[in-house]
Amino acid sequence: MSTSTSPSTVTTSVVATASPPPAPTRPPTSSPAVSASPGEPAPASPTVIATAPSSHRIPPPADVTDGGPLRSLVLRALGTHCEVRYAPPSDAVATVFERDVRAWVERFEARYSRFRAESIVSRINAAAGSWVEIDAETEQMLDICASLHALTGGILDVTAGSLLRLWNFRTPLPQVPVPATVAAVRASVGWPKVERDAGRVRLRAGMALDFGGWGKEWAVDLVAELARQAGVRDALIDFGHDIRVLGTPPGRPAWHIGLEDPQSPGQHRGSIALPAGRGVASSGDYIRQFTFAGRRYGHIVDPRDGYPVAHGLRQVTVIAENCFMAGVLSTTAFVLGPRAGLEFIQRFPGAEALLVTENDRAQTRGFWNYVVT
Repeated sequence: MSTSTSPSTVTTSVVATASPPPAPTRPPTSSPAVSASPGEPAPASPTVIATAPSSHRIPPPADVTDGGPLRSLVLRALGTHCEVRYAPPSDAVATVFERDVRAWVERFEARYSRFRAESIVSRINAAAGSWVEIDAETEQMLDICASLHALTGGILDVTAGSLLRLWNFRTPLPQVPVPATVAAVRASVGWPKVERDAGRVRLRAGMALDFGGWGKEWAVDLVAELARQAGVRDALIDFGHDIRVLGTPPGRPAWHIGLEDPQSPGQHRGSIALPAGRGVASSGDYIRQFTFAGRRYGHIVDPRDGYPVAHGLRQVTVIAENCFMAGVLSTTAFVLGPRAGLEFIQRFPGAEALLVTENDRAQTRGFWNYVVT
C-alpha cells in the first residue's frame, strides 16, 4: 500500500505558499505529510479596501446552487456535514474514488480528533506530563502547528485544547468560568511549551492539543488531491461550508456558491462564482454562542487571553488559493478584529476577504470579482 508524500518530496513551505502536498495515492492509508517551517510571506502590495452600507452584505459560503449531471457523496465526519459533488469519468472511477474518500476521512478523524478516545491526539493529551512516541506523520502535523503558531502570532495555537474544554460550547448549558479559572487554564496554553524530540512529544501537565483550528480545511484540500489522482477533473468539496473546487460544473464557467446571511442564519443572500482551484472558508460566532448576564459569548476563543473573541465581528469570509489557506486567514482575521484582520489578510497575495460586523462590512476590492448576485 502506498503512503502519503514523504517530507523530502515536499520542497515548499506550507507557511510560505499554503499549498498542500499531493494526497496519498490510492488506496489512502495515511493523513497528509508535509514539511513545514516557520516564516512569513513577504507583504503584498497594499490592497484598496472598499466599504459599503450594512444593508448589503456578502456572508460566507453556505450552499451550492449549480445543477447538472454531478454525483454526490455525502457523509457525516469531522463534526459536520460533508459533501463531495463531482463529475466522474466513469462509474468505475466513482466507486473507487468514493471508497477512498470515505477511508481517508475516517482515518484522518480517527487519528486527529480529540473526541476520539483512541486517537493519537487523545493519547498525547491523556499522557500530558509524559513523553509519547509518535510516527513521522504526526511529527509533520506538529511541524505545521509550529509554523502556524509563528505565522499568526499565537492565534492558531494547537495547545488551546484545554481552553476549549473549559468553555465547552458543545454542552446544552454552557457556563462562563470565573476569571481565576480562565487564568489558570490559560497558563497551560502555548506552543513553545510543547517539548519535542525525534519520534516523541511531551505536553506539560494540563495541556491539551486540538487540531480543530485548521484540520477540517486541511482535509478538504487533501480530498481535492484524491480527486485529481482519481482522474476527477471537476469537483466541489464542501466540509461544513469550507470549500475547495476543481474545474467547473458541467455547462457552467464556475461553481456558484450561495452565501449565508450572518444576521439570519439559514437564509441566503447573494452568491459568489468560484473558479477552478480556489478555496473559500469562513469564521463566525453567530451559530455556536450563548448569552450570559446580557453578554454574548461566541465559540471562537483567543488563546492569547483565554476568552471568546468580542470585538463586534460576526463573520469573516476568505477566498484563497486553497481551503487550508482560506481557513488560516479567516480564523486569524476574526480573532484580530476588523482593522487588524484586514491588514493581516493584505499580506497574502491573491487572498480576498469580506469582514462583517454587527453594523457594517469591509472587504478587499478584489472580493467583488467573485460576487455574482
